[in-house]
Amino acid sequence: MTDRVAPPTAVIFDVGNVLYGWDPESFLVRQIADDSERLRFIEDTNLYAWHDTLDGGRPFDEAAAELSETFPAYAEMISAWGSRFGETITDPVLGVHEIVADLDQMGVPLFAITNFSADFWPPFVQREQAFFSRFRDIVVSGVEKMMKPDPAIYYLALDRFGVAARDALFIDDRQINVDGALAVGMRAHLFTGAEDLRARLAAEGLL
Repeated sequence: MTDRVAPPTAVIFDVGNVLYGWDPESFLVRQIADDSERLRFIEDTNLYAWHDTLDGGRPFDEAAAELSETFPAYAEMISAWGSRFGETITDPVLGVHEIVADLDQMGVPLFAITNFSADFWPPFVQREQAFFSRFRDIVVSGVEKMMKPDPAIYYLALDRFGVAARDALFIDDRQINVDGALAVGMRAHLFTGAEDLRARLAAEGLL
C-alpha cells in the first residue's frame, strides 16, 4: 500500500497578474501616445530589464539618476516611472480576491512572494492594506535583493513563513516561477484564471 500524500496546508501567492493586474503598457500609452516614440523609449532604455534591477533591489533614485544621465531626453519619463508607478497596477484580478477571502475564512494560512521594488512596494501595500491584512507574511524581492525564480527566495520565504515545502501550494502566472517552486519541493499552480485556480484549490482539499 502506498502512503497517501497529505494535502497542502498553506497557500503562497504571487501578486502581479495573480492578485492585481499589472499593465505598464497602458500607463506608457498615456505618457507617449505615438507608438513609434513609445517603442523607441522602451528599446533605448531597455526599460523592462532596467525595471528588473529595481525588483532585484536597486534603489530607484540611484537607477533613475544613472539612466537619466545616459538618456537626458527621457528624464521626465524615467522620473514618472517612479513617482507614478502605482498607475501601472490595475484592478484586482477577477474572482481571485473572493478566493483569498474564502481561504482566509477557512483558516488557511496565506502568504505571498512577489518580485517588486522595495521603493514601490510600501505605497502599494498601504493603499491595499485591507486586502493584504489577510496575509500572514509577504516576501518582497526588492527588499531581500533576490528574485523568483532563484531558489534562494523560495527557501528564504519558506523558512520565514515556518512552512515546509511539501505543505505549500505556490501560485504564479509565469511558468518559470512555477518551475522554481517545484524545484524546491513545493506544489505549484500556473495561474490562468480564477475558475481554474478554484478548481485546483478544491482538488487539493483547501476549498
